[in-house]
Amino acid sequence: MTFVAGRRKGQMSPSAEVVCSGLRGRHTIAVMLLSEVGYARPVTLEQALGLLGEHDGARALAGGQTLINVMKARAASPDVLVDLNWVPELKGIELRPDGTLEIGPMTTYTELIASPEARARPILAEVCAQIADVQVRNRGTIGGNVCSSDPTNHLPPLMVAIGAEMTIAVTGGERTVRAEEFFLGVYMTAAGPGELLTRITIPAGRSDGFAAVPIGRDGTCIVNAAASANGELCIALGCVGAVPELVRPSSEDPEAVREAVRAAELQPPGDVHASAAYRLHLAEVVAARAAATAAERGSE
Repeated sequence: MTFVAGRRKGQMSPSAEVVCSGLRGRHTIAVMLLSEVGYARPVTLEQALGLLGEHDGARALAGGQTLINVMKARAASPDVLVDLNWVPELKGIELRPDGTLEIGPMTTYTELIASPEARARPILAEVCAQIADVQVRNRGTIGGNVCSSDPTNHLPPLMVAIGAEMTIAVTGGERTVRAEEFFLGVYMTAAGPGELLTRITIPAGRSDGFAAVPIGRDGTCIVNAAASANGELCIALGCVGAVPELVRPSSEDPEAVREAVRAAELQPPGDVHASAAYRLHLAEVVAARAAATAAERGSE
C-alpha cells in the first residue's frame, strides 16, 4: 500500500487555512502540517531494502517518536517513509544457550521490559523503563533509539558499554559492527542510505550500571553514563559529545573513575539546560554512580 500524505479524500493539504469564528469576528489561521511525503508499507525485509535503495530521499519509519516530530519541525523532509512495522524479520527477542541476546530493532521498549528473555541482561529493561513515558515506550523502538543517534538518548551509551554488536543489511548482504563504531555523529550511524539495522546482539553479563541526570522526570538526559564490569570496567558517557565517550578506569573506586573521566578531556556543549562546565562535573558524578552499581551487582 502506498499513498501520498495530504491527498486522501477529506485530508487537508500540507499547508491549509482554517477559518475560525469568535467574539472578535472571523479570522484565518494558517495551519502547517507535514510536507507532502510518500508512504510505503513493506511486509518483508527484502521489500524494505528495495524501497530504501530505490528512493534517494527515503527514510525508515520505526516508532516515529523522533522522526515525525523532526518532520513537523521541518528539520527533515524525506520523500518516502518506509514503514517497518509490518516486517516480521525485524521483531522479536531471542536468548541463545550461551546467554547472548538477539534483539530485533523493531522491538518496542515496552516489549523488551516485559520480555522474559531480556531478563538475562537486566540493565536493558531497567534503562528502557526510564525512557520518557508509557505512551512513548509503547511505540518507540530499540532500533529507532539507536539509529537516531541523538546524544541525549539513553541507549547509545548503554550499547557501547555492554559491547553490543549491530548487524546492518543491504540488498545482497550484511555486515556487523561494534556499537563503539556504529555511532558516527549527531543523527549519523554506520547504517548508510539504503541500509537497515536488522539485529542487535548483546553478550551475556549481569554486572552493569546506569545513571543519568534527566531534564525533569521523563525528559531526555542532560548527562548519562552506562557501566559494565563484566571483565574490564568500561564506562560510556552520553550527552558530552556527538557520540558516546568510552573511558576505562583502573578500578571502580570513585576517585579512579573521576580521574578517568577528567583524563578523557571531554568537551561537552553548553546549552539552556547546562553549561559545559556543569556537564563536565555531572559526567564525573554519573560515571562514579554507574560504576558503583555495576561493581555492586558483580559481587552479588
